[in-house]
Amino acid sequence: MRSLFWLALLTLLLHGSACGQSANMKIDFSKELGPMGMEQMALGQGGLSQEPMLAGRIAEIRALKPAIIRLFVSEYYDVLDQTGHYHFETLDSMVNNILETGAKPFMSFCLKPRLFFPVIDQDIVEPNDYMAWEEFVYQVVRHFVDRNVGIQFWEVGNEVDIGEDGGTPYRFKPDSYARYYKHTTSAILRADPRAKVGGPALAYYKSPILPELLSVCSQQGLQLDFVSFHNYNNSPTAIREQIEYVKGLTRQYSGLQPQIIMNEWNMDLFNPPLDPRFQPSFIAETIWQMKDSGLDYSCYYQIRDWYVNYDTFAKVFSPYGAAFMTRWWNRQAQFSGLIDYQNQLRPAYYSFKLISRMAGNRLEVNSDHDKVHGFATHDPKLMMHNMMLWNFSDQTIELKVELKDLPKEMRVRHIVLDASPGALDENQRLRPDPFIKLEKGNQTLSLRLEPWAVHYWSLE
Repeated sequence: MRSLFWLALLTLLLHGSACGQSANMKIDFSKELGPMGMEQMALGQGGLSQEPMLAGRIAEIRALKPAIIRLFVSEYYDVLDQTGHYHFETLDSMVNNILETGAKPFMSFCLKPRLFFPVIDQDIVEPNDYMAWEEFVYQVVRHFVDRNVGIQFWEVGNEVDIGEDGGTPYRFKPDSYARYYKHTTSAILRADPRAKVGGPALAYYKSPILPELLSVCSQQGLQLDFVSFHNYNNSPTAIREQIEYVKGLTRQYSGLQPQIIMNEWNMDLFNPPLDPRFQPSFIAETIWQMKDSGLDYSCYYQIRDWYVNYDTFAKVFSPYGAAFMTRWWNRQAQFSGLIDYQNQLRPAYYSFKLISRMAGNRLEVNSDHDKVHGFATHDPKLMMHNMMLWNFSDQTIELKVELKDLPKEMRVRHIVLDASPGALDENQRLRPDPFIKLEKGNQTLSLRLEPWAVHYWSLE
């Protein structure tokens, strides 16, 4: 009996220590740190189909207020046929959908017309006629300049270090990419001298393609407005480490000050956590790490999951590449899209919706726990304040939030993001508590943060 007593006591103590974490957070309403710029933590779509993937959810995407939406400008848009005839209608329809969301297209130039690449081979990466290629690139970019749609970013390639496995039929070496970049950006800038050009949209941030590109641009004075790369990882701090590595690498090359853009990111594609609460918290924590490390832009991949057509990819991919893309998107369980195959909004969508409310000027937020972070803003346009915080851990945490220098008496609404299965109505996903009032000055809130919890407050 005594052994059972001590076993029960030990179990109680261990359980208490596991669940007894606490944290403190301070939000200072008197310290505005400048524009939050949350719209730059944006979205991406493409690499899948010429079909109107966004058309059925324009209003829901617009509600997330992305500054940009990255788009693969891929061969399935049939921009140039074998006779040299241009066809822009299909690509224009996708660009128009992006514009309808209020975002600007971020164009990832991945075209590979048969006119310049008569043989299907991901390792044939340079066109058979660079002079004619430059004229082709010029005409594509000039088309959108003449349309006056406000495209600013042109990216040269996508995951150029892994080729077909990354969804586009180019697998470069460091020297071939640098040459291709030079010719392609020369044409882009001739068509639009105000354009921002960059790349190489790496799948692996330490690929030798990036230092070679930086070296050539530095030595030859080539324009490099941004450096882009991708990562799929369950650890937001690992993503931050990669951002800091790329920033540090760019500083080693004189004459270059490119923006740093992670324009594909999400959970580990091969081993995503299956707890539905994880992804909304992961999104918030990753964006916090991105903002805190000084990342310029990001594009969450992707907006909407979409079934692919084998024949679409077989036109420009090898049989292996077309089969891989079809297996991946049509047979593999998908967790990437904010919108699933059945056109339903995933809980991750609502995390972005709360993040989009972090508009206006950023307020100072300090936390003493490395798993509890938050954003707070003063939105002068809507004449309100916003707070969002989360628990990126699998442990319950007791949190005390000190609100310093509230400027006036405020009506406050508290919302909890509910990621549990089955909730479809927005008021179920973003579950509101009754309004309360907070007096002017200093106030303290206490709450229990469940594992992976995401909370939001509006203060008016």
